[in-house]
Order: sequence, then structure tokens, then C-alpha cells
Amino acid sequence: MLDRLTGMEVFVKVAGAGSLSGAARNMGLSQTMVTKHLAALEARLGTKLFHRTTRRLSITEAGRRYLESAERLLADLEAAEAAVAADRVEPRGVLRLNVPLTFGIRQIAPRLAAFSTLYPKVTVELGLSDRIVDLVEEGWDLAIRAGILRDSNLMSRRLAPCRMVVCAAPSYLAAHGTPRVAADLAKHNCLGYTLSEAAGAALWQMGGEPRIDVPISGNLRANSGDALLAAALAGQGITYQPTFIAADDLRAGRLLPITLELPPFDRLAVYAVHPPERTPSAKVRAFIDFIADAFAPEPPWDHGLA
Repeated sequence: MLDRLTGMEVFVKVAGAGSLSGAARNMGLSQTMVTKHLAALEARLGTKLFHRTTRRLSITEAGRRYLESAERLLADLEAAEAAVAADRVEPRGVLRLNVPLTFGIRQIAPRLAAFSTLYPKVTVELGLSDRIVDLVEEGWDLAIRAGILRDSNLMSRRLAPCRMVVCAAPSYLAAHGTPRVAADLAKHNCLGYTLSEAAGAALWQMGGEPRIDVPISGNLRANSGDALLAAALAGQGITYQPTFIAADDLRAGRLLPITLELPPFDRLAVYAVHPPERTPSAKVRAFIDFIADAFAPEPPWDHGLA
């Protein structure tokens, strides 16, 4: 079966050129193929679009009516294709960006003004959630994820390391002592993050390879790193936090890092992930490059930390 769209294009070209041979030259087709496309179109429509004699070609009344619709449809198609092509070249349109709550508030939102200055045609729709969203099903263009990247068919780019630190307020350590080895944590009130595998409510992962699971317990567990930080600052217990959350308080001395014989788990990172398009849109590429530059060569939250 001959292509319907090509048949429509052939018809418009024939009408514009006034001849089959002229349309054939314009489209780079043989006159025989132009004739076949036109015949197939007329058969499908069930009407003659041109009066044809050996010497001249003239459009019928049905052909004139069809020409108006065909020209409009082809123009709309061309405009749609041009818009999509432009999206691949120029960053523009709505960028639906999903980011973990605390990381988004602390590290992404303050940088959006600079991004908007660079790319004024992009509107960012920022979704803040610690839930792992389905980018394809929920229509997100891009997500930032911190931790261990789960296996998936998403495309990813590593943006920065995600360092962990065991820490507590000076008041807690003065009252309860400072643990020296990982096993000492069992004697302390440890604040667990329920959404984390590495810093959970029952186990804290430490070391590199092999990873060591350290049992912990405490009287507070939460699904918010900021809530655990606030409790630690109040002296409630020991917390195991990413430095992108705890860095300001560590630098100010409101929290003190705790050095154990096992180092913090070092297999975590911050990633940008997006659906597996062969060529991501310009707005997605622009944001990934922008935020990667902002976090290089060392993530800003780690500046000044040992």
C-alpha cells in the first residue's frame, strides 16, 4: 500500500506545479511514481481530483476542496516537526524535574535562578519527593537521585559523590560519651532514616567493599533527614547523614563528626536520571550540564570539610 501522507504531498505538488512532470521534478520522483500515488489517493477518496487529458491537467471541484484541507494538514505537520526539532537544539518548554525533598531545597532550588538566567525559555516544574517516582508513567523529564542507583532502563549521569558522616551534637557526646568503634553504636541512641538502605532504622552500612552492616537502635526513626538532623542538634542522639544535609552544622560546630574504625559507606552518589531517549531534549541536556558544572570538581556542600 502506498503511503497516504506521500500521496497527499504528491497531490499538493501536482496542484502547485500544474503538471505531473513538474511535481515529479520537485519531489525527486519518477513521473510513473507520481501517477501511482495520485491514482491511489483518488481510489481511496473515491473521486477524481484532476481532469487529465494528453495536453492539460486541471483540478476538479472536489480537488479544490481537498487541496485546502491537505495544505492545512501538511503545514500543521511541518510546524509540529519543526517544533520538535527546535526542542532538540534550543532549550525551551517545561522541564518537569523531580528531586528528593531535602536535596532539592538545599542544593537545587537555590541554583534555579542562575539556570533561568542562562535558559530563559525553559520553565522548571520542580517536584520534591523522597519517593522513587516512575519517570515514564508520571511524565517527568528528569530526576535527581542520591544513594545507590537501582538497576533500570533509565539513562544516568553521575553528578557528585554522596559522602556520609556519623555525627552528634556536643551536648549528646558530653552526656553519653563518644563511640570509638562501630560496635559501640549499639550502646547509643541512634536516629534511623526509614527511607534509606545505607542509614536505616536497624542497620547502618559502613566501609567500602566488603560492606559492613552495623546494627543500631534508638528512640526516633523518621522518613526525613531534616527531622533527624533537628533531633540530633537538640542532643537526642547520633545521626548518620549525607554531608549535603549536615555540612553547615558540622562547619559551625553544632554537630561533631565521629571517627570510627570503619569509614562511612563510600558507594553512594548523586545522579541525574532520565528516560532512555536516543537523544534527550535540549532542555534536559542543558540542565544536566548546568548542575554537573555546579557540583564540580568538588560538591559545594563538602567545601571545608575534612
